[in-house]
Amino acid sequence: MEKIIVEVYVPSAEEKFDIFIPLTSKMSEIINLVIAALNEFLDGKYKKTKDSILCEAETGKIYDINKSVQELEIKNGSKLILI
Repeated sequence: MEKIIVEVYVPSAEEKFDIFIPLTSKMSEIINLVIAALNEFLDGKYKKTKDSILCEAETGKIYDINKSVQELEIKNGSKLILI
């Protein structure tokens, strides 16, 4: 499984994290993966909500949760925001 590394900024925690994500996974799975990783980094202090989304940091474009990372053309070094 091919993976890329992205930077995820979490405004509510005022933290940035580098995380590896699989290219073939759908964005809905990536949101869960990112939140699980954040909970490890933040000792369980970040809580997932039904409204949690990932968006492109530069443009604010919200990613379609039904598309894969590859379909969304997310690349190594992309910067995302978890809201």
